[in-house]
Amino acid sequence: MNDAVLARLKSRQLRLSVGCAATFLLALLALPLLNYFLPEQMATRIGGFPLTWLILGVLFFPFVWVIAWVFIRRSMALEAAEVLELKQNRVSGK
Repeated sequence: MNDAVLARLKSRQLRLSVGCAATFLLALLALPLLNYFLPEQMATRIGGFPLTWLILGVLFFPFVWVIAWVFIRRSMALEAAEVLELKQNRVSGK
């Protein structure tokens, strides 16, 4: 029984990891594509910086921190749900 619970937890965490990695890669690849397809808009100055540098130098790091925060919170919630289910199964005798 513990092997099945562990396998299910690993599967759920793998989906979570792939989703977070895909979000990161999408953001990482979006910037060069935006620069290629929208060069005038990305050269727009905001606060003295071109939009490209503002995104890369200022906004990218908080975005990565948010991805990490979401990953940690959801991962802990998945583990807590599995522990709760295990406890309920033991009490009910399954």
